[in-house]
Amino acid sequence: MPKVDFYILADPGVPAQHRYACRLTEQAFEQGQKVYLRAATEADLQQLDEVLWTFSDRAFLPHEIAGPASPSHPLIAALIGREAAPAGYRTLLVNMTDEMPADAEQFERIAEVVAADPERKQRARDRFRQYRERGWPLETHNV
Repeated sequence: MPKVDFYILADPGVPAQHRYACRLTEQAFEQGQKVYLRAATEADLQQLDEVLWTFSDRAFLPHEIAGPASPSHPLIAALIGREAAPAGYRTLLVNMTDEMPADAEQFERIAEVVAADPERKQRARDRFRQYRERGWPLETHNV
């Protein structure tokens, strides 16, 4: 059963979500964990890829977009995709979609990054209820 953390951002909008997702990915990478970032759309996937390339001027986050042959290198810290995560990337799921992942139980930990706008918060509340109904440990962080 995964531990689920909701990160409620003070900033509205997708750019704030992407920056915080990169921060979580960087922290996991520093701890030697592999991360799967699940994007809602192809455009989100491409934006996350771009932000991961430029996120930090002090460190590089080795990542790639998930594909049929992913991962191509064992040093890849993070994969970005829209489908199920490959077996080696089920430690942390950073869920950037508005739905509870169908394969959520396969992860050790799930991070839900929620921008500060009413619609996104309402969809996050719905996911929170779904996780709670499953009896999974939940924690909320206001950042």
